[in-house]
Amino acid sequence: MDFALSDDQILLQDQVGRAVGELASAERVATHVRDGDRTPADEAVWQGLCAIGVPGLLVPEASGGLGLGMLDAALVAEIMGRHAVPGVFLGPVVAAPLAILRAADAEQQAELLPQIAAGSLRIAVALSEQLSGARGDAGVRLAGGRLSGSAQMAVDMEGADLVLVADRTGRLVLVGPDAPGVTRRALNIVDRTRSAAVLEFSGAKPEMVLPGNALAEIGAALRVVLAADLLGAASRMVDAAVAYAKVRSQFGRPIGSFQAVKHLCADMAAELEPGRALVWYAAHAQDVGLPDAALAALHAKAYLGEAARLASRNATEVHGGIGITEELGLHIWFKRISFGTQLFGGPTRLREEAAILQGYAGASGARGRAAAE
Repeated sequence: MDFALSDDQILLQDQVGRAVGELASAERVATHVRDGDRTPADEAVWQGLCAIGVPGLLVPEASGGLGLGMLDAALVAEIMGRHAVPGVFLGPVVAAPLAILRAADAEQQAELLPQIAAGSLRIAVALSEQLSGARGDAGVRLAGGRLSGSAQMAVDMEGADLVLVADRTGRLVLVGPDAPGVTRRALNIVDRTRSAAVLEFSGAKPEMVLPGNALAEIGAALRVVLAADLLGAASRMVDAAVAYAKVRSQFGRPIGSFQAVKHLCADMAAELEPGRALVWYAAHAQDVGLPDAALAALHAKAYLGEAARLASRNATEVHGGIGITEELGLHIWFKRISFGTQLFGGPTRLREEAAILQGYAGASGARGRAAAE
């Protein structure tokens, strides 16, 4: 079997890569992270993504989108990670269109999908308690048409018009981030290229309740695109380390000629490459509805979480002392990898879920340890 990208997918990744490279240059990302003024950079990047059709990746053509699949979204996510794009993606581009397509009725789809495709409607995502495990009494309840409780990790909150929230039973709702009964508190997360907040609900009325149940499918999709983002970020760090090893000299020789440095670089490349195949397969499995699609998503993110962390550590070590300085900028990708690895489930929890999915006895007993990651 020849499992490779199609010509159209290669062209998509190349064109989006060139466009994103201009929207989020290394200098621009570094300025954004250093200055902490999120809004101008986020808005400019979002408008640039809208110009090339990224918000409509998963929206059908009949609703104004590109009508592409999860593998295409994963390829774009890899680019987002490679450039550490300081903008939103997980909520408005992935979770929102899937939620509307799989869980909304025809009237809701007709109203929301064209706005999502145009980029005029941005929807954040607050599914952490369902996908990562709830801490303490966190979680959202929907009773009598009102929301109560809290969502401790709502992501892609910058510029969000609505938030996709799952209650404790998995019911999906859309609620305004500043609606009556909603209190939000911005989180100072390690990854400054993303925006997150805690949402508290006390009798808030949702804008819309989605009649279907698509939480499992949305969760699998989010994990696949996060795995792809990790792959892109880690690949960027590996490339930087290899380039540095070729020009940095010690004892009259490039440090790349030393066996220890060669091994660090080889270990990074060898660990990452299987992850690419895992991401491609997991995304393809969702596109064609293979029975192991959910399992493949768990394995892809669990593997890339660990492989990307190894790459980020080794790449920093190859650079020596300068590797941890703000001037070099490696910390931007290091922190993106650290946050992405744990978002929507770290490796331990994901492997625990995979074990439960395959029916291994005693696997559920470790759920508490996985949720505590």
